[in-house]
Amino acid sequence: MSDITPGLWELLLKGVWITVQLTVLSAALAVVVAFVVGPARTHRRWIVRFLSGVYVEIFRGTSALILMFWIFFVLPMGFGWQLVPLWAAVLSLGLTYGAYGAEVVRGALAAVPPGQREAGVALGFTPAQQLRKVVVPQAWPEMIPPFGNLLVELLKGTALVSVMGVGDIAFGAALVRNATGESAPVYTVVLLMYFVLAFTLTRGMRVLERRAKAGLGREVEPSFTERVRARYRGGSAAGNRPSTDTDSGSGPDGTRTPADAAAAGGER
Repeated sequence: MSDITPGLWELLLKGVWITVQLTVLSAALAVVVAFVVGPARTHRRWIVRFLSGVYVEIFRGTSALILMFWIFFVLPMGFGWQLVPLWAAVLSLGLTYGAYGAEVVRGALAAVPPGQREAGVALGFTPAQQLRKVVVPQAWPEMIPPFGNLLVELLKGTALVSVMGVGDIAFGAALVRNATGESAPVYTVVLLMYFVLAFTLTRGMRVLERRAKAGLGREVEPSFTERVRARYRGGSAAGNRPSTDTDSGSGPDGTRTPADAAAAGGER
């Protein structure tokens, strides 16, 4: 570790920033793809279901690294222009993980009880309004945990870009190792960097999940801190309980569904 100069540490820190940028940009593209292709997988027209299914199978069945090479080296032959390595990486990672995310969205939408869709029909909602006002709000909390897993996998997948000379953490670690000749301390530090980033992402997604469930009046599992605090105080860590006021437009289990809220407040 003593051979790692401040300049080499700065190289690793710059790699962290590049990795964060790659993760954020690729995740943004993946979310857009997931919420376009996922609902299309359940569309009433067979041609839409077929085309979206072809997309999912193609991008789930190809290597993100080879796709990255194809976008960077092969695509310019047909179009006459070339993306910089960073954007080629964002495009390949976003399209690949977007295909996995589309299946998450499809499964969560299919898990919403049919009665909720029927409530949307009874309220006179169009299919798009049913999806936006009734189905997606109830499916969203179920999407967050698998989306969190995909986000962590995407973070680790950004290491692939180092083979194209993009200065992420893995690329910076290789340069530092070549400069110092030390492998163990360099890659131990890099492991810790990836762990800290992944842990931050999982904690953030956990907070988002809790807020999404609380917004629908669903029972929220207490966090580790809340359980420890409740045990210390001798209280109960049962978490937030849904309201059981059936006179306020709530469902049989005491929860207030988006369809109930729309029926009470009317279409905006």
